[in-house]
Amino acid sequence: MAKKKKSTAVYYHVSADEAGREFGISLLQLKTLMETRGQEGIRELNETYGGIDGLGQRLKTNLITGLSNDETDLAIRITAFGRNEIPRKSPKTFLRLVFDALKDRTLVILIILGIISLTSSIYHPSKKTYETKIKQKRINVEWIEGAIIIVAVLIVVLVIAFNNWLRERQFYDSQSKIELDQKFNVIRDNIIQQIPIKDIVVGDICQIKSGDLLPVDGIVVQSNELKVDESSLTGETDLIRKHESRDPFLLTGTQIMEGSGSMLVLAVGEHSQTGMIFKLLGTTTEESSGKNMNFENKNQIHLCHELHNHDGTELQEFISDNTNQVNNENNLDCFKVLEHSILQAKLRKLACQIKYAGIAIAILTIFVLLVRSLIEIFAQGHEWSYKYWSGVLRYVITFIIIYVFVVPKCLLLIVTQSLEYAVKKIMKDNIILRHLDACETMGYVTSICCDKTGVLTTNRMTVVQVYVGEKHWKNVANSVKTEKMTIPVNTKEIIVEGISVNTSYSSKLLLPSEKEILSKHIGNKTECGLLDFVGVLDGNYDEIRTYYPEDRFIHIYPFNSIRKNMSTIIRRSNSTIRMYTKGASEIVLKKCKTILNHNGDIVPFSSVDYDRLIQTVIEPMASDGLRTICLAYRDFSLDRLPDWDDETSIIDQLTCICICGIEDPIRLEVPDTIAKCRNAGIIVRMFTGDNVNTARSIAIKCGIIKPNDSFLVLEGEEYNRRIKSELDEKVEQNLLDKVWPHLRVLARASPQDKYELVKGIIASKINPIGEVVAVIGDGTNDGPALKRADVGCVMGREGTDVAKEASDIILVDDNLNSIVKIIMWGRYVYHSVAKSLQFQLTVNIVIVLCAFIGACIVKESPLRGIQILWIYLTMNILATLAFAFEMPTEELLTHKPYGRTPPLISRIMMKNIIGHAIYQLAVMFFILFVGPKVFYIDDGRPNGSIFKPSEHFTMIFNVFVLMTLFNEINCRKIHGEKNVFREISKTPLFYGIWIVTFVLQVALVQYGSVIFFCVRLTFKQWMWCLIFGVTVLLWNQVLNLIPVSCHTSKRDGCDVYELTSSVDLDPEEQSRPRVSLTKEQTL
Repeated sequence: MAKKKKSTAVYYHVSADEAGREFGISLLQLKTLMETRGQEGIRELNETYGGIDGLGQRLKTNLITGLSNDETDLAIRITAFGRNEIPRKSPKTFLRLVFDALKDRTLVILIILGIISLTSSIYHPSKKTYETKIKQKRINVEWIEGAIIIVAVLIVVLVIAFNNWLRERQFYDSQSKIELDQKFNVIRDNIIQQIPIKDIVVGDICQIKSGDLLPVDGIVVQSNELKVDESSLTGETDLIRKHESRDPFLLTGTQIMEGSGSMLVLAVGEHSQTGMIFKLLGTTTEESSGKNMNFENKNQIHLCHELHNHDGTELQEFISDNTNQVNNENNLDCFKVLEHSILQAKLRKLACQIKYAGIAIAILTIFVLLVRSLIEIFAQGHEWSYKYWSGVLRYVITFIIIYVFVVPKCLLLIVTQSLEYAVKKIMKDNIILRHLDACETMGYVTSICCDKTGVLTTNRMTVVQVYVGEKHWKNVANSVKTEKMTIPVNTKEIIVEGISVNTSYSSKLLLPSEKEILSKHIGNKTECGLLDFVGVLDGNYDEIRTYYPEDRFIHIYPFNSIRKNMSTIIRRSNSTIRMYTKGASEIVLKKCKTILNHNGDIVPFSSVDYDRLIQTVIEPMASDGLRTICLAYRDFSLDRLPDWDDETSIIDQLTCICICGIEDPIRLEVPDTIAKCRNAGIIVRMFTGDNVNTARSIAIKCGIIKPNDSFLVLEGEEYNRRIKSELDEKVEQNLLDKVWPHLRVLARASPQDKYELVKGIIASKINPIGEVVAVIGDGTNDGPALKRADVGCVMGREGTDVAKEASDIILVDDNLNSIVKIIMWGRYVYHSVAKSLQFQLTVNIVIVLCAFIGACIVKESPLRGIQILWIYLTMNILATLAFAFEMPTEELLTHKPYGRTPPLISRIMMKNIIGHAIYQLAVMFFILFVGPKVFYIDDGRPNGSIFKPSEHFTMIFNVFVLMTLFNEINCRKIHGEKNVFREISKTPLFYGIWIVTFVLQVALVQYGSVIFFCVRLTFKQWMWCLIFGVTVLLWNQVLNLIPVSCHTSKRDGCDVYELTSSVDLDPEEQSRPRVSLTKEQTL
């Protein structure tokens, strides 16, 4: 052992060239072979390297048993051919993010004005012309305003930089979690092992199957009807058939859509075709500027050209998990693809509207101020002098500050802060966000479409009933019942051999560990359930598979969602040719012309027998929620072998062996999860490949429908007949709109059916608030629907790589209750933004109107620019943080969905914003015009060009801040709740920030008066200010009494939109038999 460790250490330090000489082929030769591909690549493979066998010998790989787990050998391969990792581009430093934030034009202008203000307060052209005597009598504090402006801008820049830094960290944390979770099947020491993708090395033998996303480049060693989707890399939309002798090259990032097999790994990491594309796109600054970019051949240039010339969809999908590796001027550009969420789109639209309104009022304000000043100066016969420039500069600074203040830049901060907080909590619940915007979008979801198998059920398949030898046996999973089951010997042998051979060899059972009772299912769960049944019949599938290896199969028709069955053709020991078929019972049974009877003899099977089996066997099994699988076979004569490509004639004239009823138990948490979704106003729909009776039974058990519900339960065929035009067989939205509101279960659904349903619901206009659809799936056939949905969620343990690639959220522990948690956190993000928006808009309206009206009446804004900046920094930023970190509660799940189209500001929020703005303006102008008489203080309104700090204007500023501070408590509630203090004790950060802000305000007024243009207030004046502040809480109760009209209807146990007459079925539709509602009509 000591020697082994020593050699490993040595090889880690040798050069790649030295390690490469250990093999009969270099890294460059492997890269060239993979780049060549096509017929030229096959010719080079055979002529130069001696085919696949010769390539395996050069790489010192056993194509059957794979590599060994010897650390020395693996270390040499990593040194020679690289590790399966694409190096990440280093994230931007905080200083770089600060520099990027300083590029904002508004902030630059504000800095320039601050510098001018600072300079003008220090430099005076002539002591005689600048009122020397006045300057000597009072302290010159004008420079403080300019300095404070610069400091305030720097604080804003730091906040923006910190915001961007948080977004980067969220992205990298999520990416790291995804990468750690990715594993792949390899064969080492003749044992199939699951290892992390980054540990795969050149020379490994990988097992591949339908649903896999290839993490490396390689070449097919053995294939069973292997079909690959290469559209993400080459743009080719048709599936490419792969075979050892015809197009054997497999590329990173492509998806296995059908079949299975094994591959020899030839390139990993940055040496794979995907890695080289990222290198061409730029992983270093030098490469991005066009230097040192060597295109090694035309294929490579063409590949990169293809990526850049598509509409971006392929590239976006292809690099969705590696966006951070693409060089860009701004590393946060990865978020530009992701930021098209419903919430952020509404925020941008609202911010744009506020921006233009704010600019208009700010321009009008400065125009009024300048015109009034000029009229006074020239009307009184004064000459223009330097002292007037300081007034103009003050007006301009006020204008810029109002503009900066009125545009709600902090809204993006609260989205980021809320998301950062939510992501941390979500990841602790074993949930991975592949796209960060998926969390906030879940808060808007109105409909959830979920697959049955593996999502609503445990995907632990067990054969519990079987019809064989003209007898229907129940509870066959019970060992006592199994002993009483009598099956003819020859029938039993056919069942055992048929299941063992006609299942994917990647499906297998592992012995339970000491802590486990049941065996572990690996691969396709339905096939694993059948393999379990082989054990019940005292069979051994491993022995049969050893006798019939995959490379000796004559032909395979793999299972897919269209075929609904799988067939395998073998040459048996007696030299006969036999085909075993298994699949959906009613589909396979239709192709049967004979059946095995109670003696194991073949007897005719008529249409009458077919109907009898449907009614007495398949329907009762389906009503019990069982998946029914029919096993059949067919023997072929050696004299006349058919054309194996003629699938229609081959899979016919079958002999029925048996019908298995497979139970897939419902997950324990599913009924409660469905109930919570219903209470949250979210409609849950189920689609499945099972027959309609099985689907209905499962839907009832889950709580999706009730036994007496009138909702539609349709099969795919009937569903398509209702939604497609009779002329061109295309889906018409108006026909779909008549079906989907009533539809709850879609059985025998193809991937296209699922996709069209999701697409149609999203595109529908019959719901006034617009539909937002989430899809939950786990299989390859769910991929199109997951991709089309607003949010795609996939199971982490059972989900295929294709499904995960199409998803936005991965449920690592396969716990469906996590969906409710994500919905709650999504609504939490919306609520945080809504609270902050309600608060900020009230402050903005008051400040802008106060400045404008003050400019028109008293020639000055009652609030100085430096005071507005203080409000911006303390009220907006600190309040934003306070709202962002309030913990979500179950109460969020009692509100109806927000939908896609309603404005971000609800009617209740608008009432609160306008109502509080009116009250606060009324109080401020009351103090402005009547305050000196009521509070016995001097009138602080400017006299000519002299505007000095006064108790009068200090009270206005202080009252406004305190009213805003107490209104912050009101803004915790956005649905008109009366108790605004509810659960405030559970949010210490909120009341902590509130208290800190209050203390800072007291300190500012009493001790920072010189800086902030204030004077100290007496205890009595403070009491008056507090009284005005507290009355905001009372005024909020008055506003709650004002009704807000809202028309909703109750349906399906929750608040939803009212179905209009356009949704009702027309007479022709009503006359159609509802084949989904009764067993007899269905079948």
